Formats: sequence, structure tokens, C-alpha cells
Amino acid sequence: MTLLVLYSPRLEECRRFYQGLDLDFAAERHGHGPEHYAAVLPNGMVFELYPARPGRQTDALRLGLAVDGSTATPPLTPGRHILTDPDGRTVEVHST
Repeated sequence: MTLLVLYSPRLEECRRFYQGLDLDFAAERHGHGPEHYAAVLPNGMVFELYPARPGRQTDALRLGLAVDGSTATPPLTPGRHILTDPDGRTVEVHST
């Protein structure tokens, strides 16, 4: 996988949530499109957060992320953690 885009009605809350898992987001805008956030993961995959609009909202979805738990906010102990992002998506975090 090279790209994952989530469409969120709670864009800033989601950005803070995933940023707390040590994803480094940059604000972007392509042409006349909406401002959104993009993070490049260590394997080169791009993870983007876009504002939701009618017909474009990412609902039920389960994500899995591997993170350095010591750099997460708040820090995570090593192991598996099941979290929920601000839009209610399940995020399975494997912390080292």
C-alpha cells in the first residue's frame, strides 16, 4: 500500500490524535482542492487526512499502526493497544 486517505468531519481532532501516535503531518493543498494533512510513514506510505464533505466520509474502518510507544502522547507501554480515533474508527497500535 502506498496511500491511505481518511475523510473526517473532525479533521483537527483526528490530526491531533494521529499526531499523538508520532505521525508528523504537514498541511497541504493541491490546486483548488481543500487544505488537508499528509504524513509520510517510515515505509514511504502516505497517510492523509481530508475534511469530510457530503458523500465523502470514511466511516467504519480498522487501522493497524506500529509505533515507538515512548514517543507517543501519552506514552504507550510495549504491546498491543486498541484505541478509538475521534471519528470512532478502531486503531490497533503495536507499541515497541
